[in-house]
Amino acid sequence: MKIRKLNFVPVLATFFVMGFCDVVGIATSYLKQDFGLSESLAGFIPSMVFIWFLVMSVPAALMMNRLGRKTMVQLSNAITFVGMLIPFFWYNFAACMLAFVLLGIGNTILQVSLNPLLTNVVSGERLSSCLTGGQVIKAVSSFCAPFLALAAVSAFGSWQYLFTIYAVITLLSFLLLAGTDIPREEASKGGTSVREAFGLLKDPAVLLFFLGIFFVVGVDVGTNTVSAKLLIERCAMPVEKASLGASVYFICRTAGAFLGTFLLARMDDIKYLKINIFAAIAAMGLLFFAPNAITIYLGIGGIGFFCSSVFSVLFSQALKARPDKANEISGFMITGVCGGAVIPPLMGVCAQWVGSQIGSLLVITLCLGYLLFCAFAAGRKKA
Repeated sequence: MKIRKLNFVPVLATFFVMGFCDVVGIATSYLKQDFGLSESLAGFIPSMVFIWFLVMSVPAALMMNRLGRKTMVQLSNAITFVGMLIPFFWYNFAACMLAFVLLGIGNTILQVSLNPLLTNVVSGERLSSCLTGGQVIKAVSSFCAPFLALAAVSAFGSWQYLFTIYAVITLLSFLLLAGTDIPREEASKGGTSVREAFGLLKDPAVLLFFLGIFFVVGVDVGTNTVSAKLLIERCAMPVEKASLGASVYFICRTAGAFLGTFLLARMDDIKYLKINIFAAIAAMGLLFFAPNAITIYLGIGGIGFFCSSVFSVLFSQALKARPDKANEISGFMITGVCGGAVIPPLMGVCAQWVGSQIGSLLVITLCLGYLLFCAFAAGRKKA
């Protein structure tokens, strides 16, 4: 199959919409300020987005077998568009939570269906590089969010117009994809069973890597969320400026993913995993004692850089553990993204209990501790 640019570009561009879920990191700081939320209540905001990866990933995969990949991507665009319009017409805490719920549902469907849709327009030998390009576009979307929020404040006087910008981009994605002729894949006869997917947890290797994905996503969302809070707490930055800490995180994560693409082709993946987890723990240690913005940026950026390839390594190891159940594992592993819904509330509770963001950092450190255990356990299984 040859790459047809008119088909390829709209699919790849939709990865930008996939990055919208990471806006919840900076949005937490803005909403905490706008509505006077407690630390523990603010910690639940990311859950409104990421809990749906647990609830809907496997059902979305089953639905995709019937409706087709392009239809599912368009459904996700439609849900995201509606969600992003809500804060424009109705800006209060409940409305924002509803917007994040719809964003989470739409993003879950998108992550389940967009990667497979790319295989409809890209030949097998080019698929890996195209998927990598899609993840880079997603990362660019993530670190653009704080700048778009600042642009909304400058142009319209309120950060909430960021949602309107996202709604317009989502609508453009929908229209661009609607006008693109993409060949329909053959309908799957076997499908993925919910019982089969969750039954894989009985396999110790699959459970090991599923929990690894759960905790690495928790580190990802947790670090994104705490970056602005640390700058506000220790440097007395206004929330608009502190939100740029998330961009430092995502820029470093993108750079780490680029580098990891080359290094993983030349060295053992488990060895690479161990080195990066040790380095991420060192970066986390820096955050515990960071006295100024530069040191905080170094710690936040270090975690983003060294954790950038962990998800892909764990995911590939899970597939290698049970190659006979590749489809079921692919559908099930994405549910591990719900770690982004569980870890931030724990961070909020611990931060409120300790009385500072040290509590949040402790939770992230425990997540990194499991990832280190996972890396050594995976090494023993491989040996």
